[in-house]
Amino acid sequence: MPVAVYVLGLSIFAQGTSELMLAGLLPELATDLHVSIPQAGLLISAFAIGMLVGAPVLAVVTLTWSRRTALLVFLTIFALTHIAGALTSSYAVLLATRIVGAFVYAGFWSVAAVTVVALVPANARARAMSIVTGGLTIATIVGLPLGTLLGQHLGWQSAFWTVAGLCVLAMAGVLATLPAGRPDLASAPRLADELRVLRNARLWLAFGTTALATATILVVFSYLAPLLIQTTGLPPGAVPGVLALYGLGSFIGITLGGRFADALPFHTLFISITGLLVLSGVLAVTASVPAVAIAVIALLGGFGFAANPALNARVFSLAGDAPTLATATNFSAFNVGITAGPWLGGLAIDAGAGYPALGWIAVVIGLVALGTVLVAAFLPVSSPDLAGRGATDRSRRAG
Repeated sequence: MPVAVYVLGLSIFAQGTSELMLAGLLPELATDLHVSIPQAGLLISAFAIGMLVGAPVLAVVTLTWSRRTALLVFLTIFALTHIAGALTSSYAVLLATRIVGAFVYAGFWSVAAVTVVALVPANARARAMSIVTGGLTIATIVGLPLGTLLGQHLGWQSAFWTVAGLCVLAMAGVLATLPAGRPDLASAPRLADELRVLRNARLWLAFGTTALATATILVVFSYLAPLLIQTTGLPPGAVPGVLALYGLGSFIGITLGGRFADALPFHTLFISITGLLVLSGVLAVTASVPAVAIAVIALLGGFGFAANPALNARVFSLAGDAPTLATATNFSAFNVGITAGPWLGGLAIDAGAGYPALGWIAVVIGLVALGTVLVAAFLPVSSPDLAGRGATDRSRRAG
């Protein structure tokens, strides 16, 4: 793998720490900002909304930009939003900085994904993307528990300052490993080609799987800290350790998923989503049993992240030679799930259902996600929009 692939993975670690760390800081944020825990959870949804809009918009805006320039601009703005967030005591201002930061984070994801696709051969795309996405799993192992520890002992603002510093380091890595030149206009992606790819109905089915699979895990993950404290009965000091186990499971899951997703995308998706269904149901029943709940949470990370390389591989396969907007739309689909999961969980908590009910909500969403995988696996390849790509997709359907 080119060194730049690992640098982009580390850049995602820097920003992904911010994306994830609020799950461990909800009690502190709610207390300091004088809001309820579901309201604090909306900061997670706000971040997802920013990514939902930012991915396709910035993918189009930066089609002819130097990729290094685009990535550096996004990192700079992301760092500045976290400095502003650390300096405010206003819930509204913090909400706004989360949206703006997520907007450019989505742009970073889109440009980074297209950069990775251009750096490696077609049969290594899912593996390369698993390395980049692996930055997010490292964020769950290191960044999420570290952010929780900082928030508990030094105030949640310290976690925001740490993210800003990590972004500066990421900028140095991007400067050192990516060329500065703009793409040749004759070979630059054309918006008309990118839009034409989106006419493929199979792509939208893949986007649906992405959104639903993501919502399945996020409806539980977003409220892990209060669930562990209020339902499982763990002391607040134990929460970072459990979140680190979740992150370790995520790292193992995405590593295994990356190895199999290129050749066996549907097998990978079926196994991972089925695992999420079973584990969510177990958590709903055993959330008050510490040993079982901790083990289930670690496994949830593994099965949840194992799906990610396959979700990306499906889109790369269907998008062919015009992957920029399709990839960006898939990242938007991830963030539909990230938005919907905390929102649905918050509704259940506000209604008095209790934290274990989150597991049953995940089961329902996961069943729908599994249905989209089965439909895609057996759907005949007949659309004219798949001309020139049908053979590739059929070979993947064998998985």
